Amino acid sequence: MSTPRSTPTAPKTFKGKLKTIGPGFVTAATGVGTGDLIAALVAGAAFGTTLAWAILVGSIFKYFFTEGMGRWQLATGKTILEGFTSLGKWATGYFGVYSVLWGFSYGAAAMSTSAIMMVTMFPIMPLWAWAIIHGLAGMALVLTGRYKLFEKVMTVMIGIMFVTVVGSAVILAPDIGNVISGFVPRTGDSSMLLVLGLLGGVGGTITMASYGYWIREKKWEGRSWIPMMKMDSAVGYIITAIFTLSLLIVGAEFLYGTGIEINGEEGLVTLSNLFSEEFGSVARWMFLIGAWSAAFSSLLGVWNGVPYLFADFVRMMRKKENRPDKPVSEKDPAYRAYLLWLTFPPMLLLFFGKPVFIVIIYGALGALFMPFLAFTLLWLNNSSRVGKGFRNGWLSNIVLTACVILFVYLGIIELIDLF
Repeated sequence: MSTPRSTPTAPKTFKGKLKTIGPGFVTAATGVGTGDLIAALVAGAAFGTTLAWAILVGSIFKYFFTEGMGRWQLATGKTILEGFTSLGKWATGYFGVYSVLWGFSYGAAAMSTSAIMMVTMFPIMPLWAWAIIHGLAGMALVLTGRYKLFEKVMTVMIGIMFVTVVGSAVILAPDIGNVISGFVPRTGDSSMLLVLGLLGGVGGTITMASYGYWIREKKWEGRSWIPMMKMDSAVGYIITAIFTLSLLIVGAEFLYGTGIEINGEEGLVTLSNLFSEEFGSVARWMFLIGAWSAAFSSLLGVWNGVPYLFADFVRMMRKKENRPDKPVSEKDPAYRAYLLWLTFPPMLLLFFGKPVFIVIIYGALGALFMPFLAFTLLWLNNSSRVGKGFRNGWLSNIVLTACVILFVYLGIIELIDLF
């Protein structure tokens, strides 16, 4: 990104925009991990398709977050980290501490989750060995420094997830009437915490802030790209909604009323064995491959995207007067340092478990991230920093305000659970 380059012209037609979509696919693949698999399956197994509406509303929430960050960057020419910095050192400092602790904790989780699926399919090595292989493979792909290759890999992973997980929902032949009725907002006998979890959850949300760097890799710069960005991020969250809804259907059609519970990633393995008993080994492999694709694509997205955020944080900390701005790239020492931080130190946790102190601090900071992001987007995109025609509309303000209220509540619950 540091070399001179020509900026492409934003497509005007629907067909042209459709051909240009890319970062939305990356965002969808990164955002849907095994945590989402498990949450949707648990909801379906416990309450059928009653909570389908929560998945739809949650995808809408995340769209407004991503669209808000993309609009800020294209309208101002500044990254979201520069936006944080403009609010004061407290915002940048919070992000810096959170990103370091988040990377250490998430790295181990991402590697081990991918490994659980792989060791189930190919039990030729212990879990820790598969975990290390996944971490190194993610690092190797990112170090190629080729965004187009990365985007193609993520698009393929999205395709695999769709064919396998959506296919798993289709072979269960769900009652369409029940699915449609699930879009009527109601909680039934479900807990409010489960509903709120489906609406957005608390963990892993830092990855959404990577979207601005991915659109910059595509050379989308300037206000003329805002309509394209809106469509791209919308497609990403439509995919997310369909994928998560398919998981809810699997839980509802296959487990609802059976008393079988899905607990953690190991529960996905149990579910794959149940698929085998009902539909044969092909269905089992199909589900496991889909679950692995969800886990590994999340790892790849984080390995590529979050180091941009850290490198930008370091750039903000070092920024001096009269120094021309230089966009961060995958070649920045800070980018590569954070990539190594994601990959190697967390490997220790594969053998020794997570230190309690790290878990508590990481959880506390993570519980605050979504309301922090919603609040900053309300502040930044309603300010004079953004051109008058590109500020939040009434709908964006309503949704983001609802997000602040929702995620403050979720954050409080998370903090109570921690302490």
